[in-house]
Amino acid sequence: MRFNADEWVAVARAAGMKYLVFTSRHHDGFSMFDTQASDYKITAPESPFRRDVVKELADACHRAGLRFGLYYSQPDWHHPDAFTDRHANYLAYLKTQVRELVTRYGRLDILWYDGLGKSAADYDAVALNRMVRELQPAILINNRNGLPEDFDTPEQVVGKFQYDRPWESCITIGDQWAWKPDDRLKSLKQCLDTLIRCAGGDGNLLFNVGPMPDGRIEPPPGRAPQGDGRLAGQVRHHHLRHARRPVEAGCRPRQPPPRQHRVRPRLALERRLPHPARPSRRIVRHTVLTGGSATVQQGPDGVVLSLPAADRDAIATIIQLDLDGSAMDLAPLERPSTHRATASNVYQQMEDFGPDKAFDDDPHTRWATDTGTRQAWIRAGPRQAHALRRRRHPRSVRGPRQAVRVSVPERR
Repeated sequence: MRFNADEWVAVARAAGMKYLVFTSRHHDGFSMFDTQASDYKITAPESPFRRDVVKELADACHRAGLRFGLYYSQPDWHHPDAFTDRHANYLAYLKTQVRELVTRYGRLDILWYDGLGKSAADYDAVALNRMVRELQPAILINNRNGLPEDFDTPEQVVGKFQYDRPWESCITIGDQWAWKPDDRLKSLKQCLDTLIRCAGGDGNLLFNVGPMPDGRIEPPPGRAPQGDGRLAGQVRHHHLRHARRPVEAGCRPRQPPPRQHRVRPRLALERRLPHPARPSRRIVRHTVLTGGSATVQQGPDGVVLSLPAADRDAIATIIQLDLDGSAMDLAPLERPSTHRATASNVYQQMEDFGPDKAFDDDPHTRWATDTGTRQAWIRAGPRQAHALRRRRHPRSVRGPRQAVRVSVPERR
């Protein structure tokens, strides 16, 4: 075995990561720590490894100053009492393991549950989380225990623009959560683009990397996670505040210090950014953080950014704008819809999945229909209605499991 916790932490820090979350136990019930509640664990005498991986990673993160969190699956497919008439025995086992995790490994910054959609009552979540917060007062808890708690967790998609509640997208670097040979890994550009889109929507990115069977993190040349940590650091992917809903053209996060405002223009050498109706902040200076120089002109109708072709970064160009006042209290700008859309069906009549989302130029929103809908129509402006074939949408913990995403309506 070639597992080395310090090497994992070094890889994470080189990639610009600010925290690490490790799977302490998944749905199969095998514990990667020295639990006293079960013999089905990595430190069991039958295990060829017999080392507490959670302890080694926690110690390595604490030594390096990297924040440390633990994923813990409440469902345990190996436990004979779970969700039977002996479920009380399972809850006692669950609480024992969670207590071990929050008391035996020093400071724990994040507890990342994965309850597979079951209710708070199924896990006695109120009492469980109360215990966790008493033992780790500064901890953050996600929303997968039947309770909202501290942050949302969209899965395998970049979360929607949301600045009134924290969120973190969990996304794999390849096609699946575990390592597999010859997996289709995301390029460095794809990784950074995902990170920037998360930051632009006021969210975080939990980027999954499955270790190899021998315990190493696979080092693909020219790809993340050993990519451009300098650029990732510029993105500042810890709870940015955003000044405008992100679009394909770029995104504009805002952050403390409160007079800073960062812009990430894409593709065009010149980009116009609209103002609110009455602009209340004046740009006093600007810096191209990725190198080079830019021209910034601010007028009553907006801001125009001009950048020489030679100064454009191949992946992302980041410009910092310093304002004459705080950027943190600026309201996000809404993009007015250019289409008036109607549809025969909308998922649970929710505005977030309305027909206008099919035409809003935002790849991270969608029109969705109720589960079981086999055919629906959508109309925008003078266009005729079309029958649409249903397509499955990538799984997300928020919203419908089956949805229609329209780019160009399909006739049949």
